[in-house]
Amino acid sequence: MGVKTKLFYEDIKPFFDIKSLQETKNGESHTVYILDNDYILKIYEEENLFNIDAEIELLNYTKKLCVPKVIKDDIFIKGKRGLVFSKAKGESVVEFVKSTHLEQIGQFLNSFHKMTKNKKHDNLSAFGKSQLKVMIEKTCNKAFKDEFDCLKIELKNDGIIHGDLFLDNATFCGDKLTCVFDFSDACEGDFIFDLAVVALSWCSNKEEINILLKAYDKEIKLDDFIIYLRYASLYYCVKRHLTNRDYDNIIFKNKFIDLI
Repeated sequence: MGVKTKLFYEDIKPFFDIKSLQETKNGESHTVYILDNDYILKIYEEENLFNIDAEIELLNYTKKLCVPKVIKDDIFIKGKRGLVFSKAKGESVVEFVKSTHLEQIGQFLNSFHKMTKNKKHDNLSAFGKSQLKVMIEKTCNKAFKDEFDCLKIELKNDGIIHGDLFLDNATFCGDKLTCVFDFSDACEGDFIFDLAVVALSWCSNKEEINILLKAYDKEIKLDDFIIYLRYASLYYCVKRHLTNRDYDNIIFKNKFIDLI
């Protein structure tokens, strides 16, 4: 999240009565403000309106989980659509990820996947091999191509996945998970890939990955999971390369030395 469209009180006043307006500093895709420290205003940058409706539908469908509650969905500011969500208490984990964080995010993802299994979404998979291959061709990067060619993986279509559950897309209060948010990249996809994205961001070693896997599903073996982790790493390295963002900290062979 972050700010691309600068807003002022007078822009929001017709839609929402507020006393404070606070910019957020992290993120890439959309404009996000905190309203009165109780609500989140998200302005969608160049987003298909059907995708926004799909996100609303998904959040309403999974509202029993700790996901944002849609408060207002009819906001248009500066030609762009916006939504107001409830703001959960707590903060994102910035530095030290504890085992309890891994356990809770693994359990959340398991519950989310159980609810979305076989469920259709307006967005078909955005993380498939054909899409990644096209992205890699745009980079002209031999290392990316070599890694792609080595990965013998067949991704499934299990249901709806989050797709972007990095550390900054969840909050904790007193080490208790309070909210998972930013479902803009949600689409149909492979549940284990979704879990691998979490491992890529939240874990730093074999021990932490095993904690995550156990919390999500005790039947998943680390040896079978590694190829998904490599694929998730490659996908997000390529994506960040194309947007001129640093990706050294998510390169598989650099981050997970004890798995090589």
